[in-house]
Amino acid sequence: MNLSTQLYETARKFSAKEAYHFMGQTTTYAQLDEAVTKFASGLEKLGIQKGDHIALLLGNTPHFVISLYGALRLGVTVIPINPIYTPDEIGYILNNGDVKAVVALDMLLPLVEQMHPSLPKVESYIICETGQAVSPEELNKDISETVKMKSFTGVVASGDLNFTGPELLDDDTAIILYTSGTTGKPKGAMLTNKNLYRNAKDSGDYLRMNEQDRVITALPMFHVFCLTVALNAPLMNGATLLIVPKFSPREIFHLAKAYEATVFAGVPTMYNFLYQHKDGNPEDLKSFRLCISGGASLPVALLKNFEKKFNVLISEGYGLSEASPVTCFNPLDRPRKPGSIGTSIMNVENKIVNELGEEVPVGEVGELIVRGPNVMKGYYKMPEETAATIRDGWLYTGDLGRMDEEGYFYIVDRKKDMVIVGGYNVYPREVEEVLYNHPEVIEVAVLGVPDPNLGEAVKCFVVSKNPEITEQELITYCAEHLAKYKLPSSIEFLEELPKNTTGKILRRALKAKMTQGTN
Repeated sequence: MNLSTQLYETARKFSAKEAYHFMGQTTTYAQLDEAVTKFASGLEKLGIQKGDHIALLLGNTPHFVISLYGALRLGVTVIPINPIYTPDEIGYILNNGDVKAVVALDMLLPLVEQMHPSLPKVESYIICETGQAVSPEELNKDISETVKMKSFTGVVASGDLNFTGPELLDDDTAIILYTSGTTGKPKGAMLTNKNLYRNAKDSGDYLRMNEQDRVITALPMFHVFCLTVALNAPLMNGATLLIVPKFSPREIFHLAKAYEATVFAGVPTMYNFLYQHKDGNPEDLKSFRLCISGGASLPVALLKNFEKKFNVLISEGYGLSEASPVTCFNPLDRPRKPGSIGTSIMNVENKIVNELGEEVPVGEVGELIVRGPNVMKGYYKMPEETAATIRDGWLYTGDLGRMDEEGYFYIVDRKKDMVIVGGYNVYPREVEEVLYNHPEVIEVAVLGVPDPNLGEAVKCFVVSKNPEITEQELITYCAEHLAKYKLPSSIEFLEELPKNTTGKILRRALKAKMTQGTN
């Protein structure tokens, strides 16, 4: 089984049911599956074949859903790209990923025309109409003798509803997800049909997704967390997507109330924005049966405050691109443990090991490694990096964690983010958790900085609701809860912390800020 075939089966079972709402418009499962089939056929007529690579430069729109499933139905490998990346970042992925066709929003047309001379492998551009000031003539033309530009509507209209498509194999590469590249050039994680199908099914089963659910899809669709948990898993189970073009607390409260949403998936900063929003009304979220958090560690103080205010359970989980992505979630049939990423989902094994790859005793800190049908086949055109990351069938995550006696896992921190103060290990999350408990602190990020005496010292970046609060006040507060070597040596107050499009705090941007400050 694969995602494309599953969508077809779901559409047969729930043909008249709403697959998604978007900007006041509703599309049924039958209509979605029809559009997917015609888009797949239209791609084939453009010369796209099974095994070719197609990139999606799209935000949260129906274009993304139809393009993704249409390409998969044709056996094409999909490469989702953040549309606000710079031309250099986009160009690297398109060239490294051997992309043959690009699907992009019409507002990106100037960028497409600017970049195409440097993209010799791209043969077609499919431009999605969003109501921007772009004429039909501009969307259907030949850029050069070898490069075509077509409108998305035109490609769908040219498709044949009788299209059946090629045989899709479990090990065919379905999606290549490029990692953020914090330690160098981005790496393309190759996820197979089996990887994506199994993780969507196992995650959906674990979270009890069903046809009664209405899932707010506000996370970026090009991000693997949304892709599996807020798109594939709901569609697999006949749920309805409430597609949000751009995250806004006001819009989330409105959608939740208007459509009686049952599930919301977000990253910790989204929960913080919802909690802090001055017009946040608990009544608006009363239809929620479940909130899901991932992408980064959820501060325990925020979890408790949010749940108390809105009377809804947050199930924190864990995943990474290389694992499609989910490996753990807090279970719904057993006690949830604040601060934990939960237990292994079905068919996935998690283990904590030392530097030699040996499992450590319960409670000890080590590297989290993962095994299961969700683990990628490797990095695209990077055999050495693949061999270093996947060893004896286990995916080495680079995250430090521990497991308790009941099989619940806890992420301590990223291996590379650990701060070593005078020979002692300091995990940034531990310091962050203390500061999040301070009533005047909104957000915090902790980094290690060079120290001539101790090797490294702890530095904090804080966003506070009180402009009068001082560095010494917060250090004194930390001293009540932390050993002396874990205390911040300095605290810098900022109006906001830098974040990526998923709301994840960008530590590398803070490190760059520190580097600039010392030059």
